[in-house]
Amino acid sequence: MSSSQKLVVLGSINADHILTLEHFPHPGQTLTGQNYQVAFGGKGANQAVAAGRSGANISFIACVGEDDIGHRIKAQLEKDRIDTHAVSHIKDQSTGVALIFVNKMAENCIGICAGANACLSPEYVQQHADLIRAAQALLLQLETPIPSIIEAAKIAHQSSVKVVLNPAPARELPEELLHLVDIITPNETEALSLTGVIIHDEKDAAEAASVLHGKGIKTVVITMGSRGVWLSENGQGQLVSGFKVNAIDTIAAGDTFNGAFVTALLEGKSALEAARFANAAAAIAVTRSGGQPSVPWREEIDAFLATK
Repeated sequence: MSSSQKLVVLGSINADHILTLEHFPHPGQTLTGQNYQVAFGGKGANQAVAAGRSGANISFIACVGEDDIGHRIKAQLEKDRIDTHAVSHIKDQSTGVALIFVNKMAENCIGICAGANACLSPEYVQQHADLIRAAQALLLQLETPIPSIIEAAKIAHQSSVKVVLNPAPARELPEELLHLVDIITPNETEALSLTGVIIHDEKDAAEAASVLHGKGIKTVVITMGSRGVWLSENGQGQLVSGFKVNAIDTIAAGDTFNGAFVTALLEGKSALEAARFANAAAAIAVTRSGGQPSVPWREEIDAFLATK
C-alpha cells in the first residue's frame, strides 16, 4: 500500500562493519573475533527503509561514495521501494563507514567516518529544494551536517511541509532548528540532552514534553523502549504501550519506529494510531538481528496488529 502523500527523508548512509569479540582490545592488542558482517546502515537510510517497507511514497536525499559499496547500497534502497534520484555518488569520497566492535556482554564501541555524508551540504540541500517543497512531510536525524538539516527544515517550514525531527544521536541543538520542528521523536537519552529532564516514569516524560512544547513543537513523541512511547500533543500526554515480544537485538528499533510512524501519519492515521502502528513495526524489528535486515514489511506489520 503506497500513500499518495509524499515523504522526503534526508540523512546518512553508512556501511556498518561489525565484529564480535570476547572483550574490547587494549592499546596495541590484537584479538581474533568472529561473526564479521557488513550491513547497510546509517540513521537516514534505516528510517528511509522503514518508511519504504511500511508503504510510504518516499524520496531519500543523501550522499554515497563513488565506490562499490555505495553502488550496492543505492541498488538495495531501490528494492526497498525508495526513490533514490536525490542519492548522489560523490567523486573522490568513500561511503560513510561505521566500525563496530561488539563484546560478549552485547555492549558495543563504534568509530565512524562520515565520508560522503559530510558532503550533504546546505548547497546540496538547495539543489533538491523542489523535492522537499512538493512533500507533505520531511523526516530528519542528526548524522549529517547541522547547517544542512536547518536548511532543509527552513525550506519545508516555508512551504508548510510537516517537519519531523528524530534528534539522534543525542546532542544539544540550536533553538533555530527546534523552532522549525512540528514533531520531535527523542528517546529518553536524547530527551535529557534537549530538556535536562531525567525520565524515570510518565510524570518525568510529561515534564520533558512540556519543555519541548515550550520551544514551539506541537507534537512530542518520547520513545521509552519496551514500555512504548509518551505521546504529547499540544500539552496533552498519554502512554502508548509497547508490545511484549522476545527481543534479541534493538539496533534498528528507533529508526523503524520513526519510518513507520511518519508513514502512518501520511495515510491519515491519528498520532495515537500512528504510534501504535510504529510500536508494532519496532516490536517486529527487535525480534530479528541486524539493522536494515530486521525492518519489517507492511504486510508483516498488518498481520502482527491483526493478532493484537
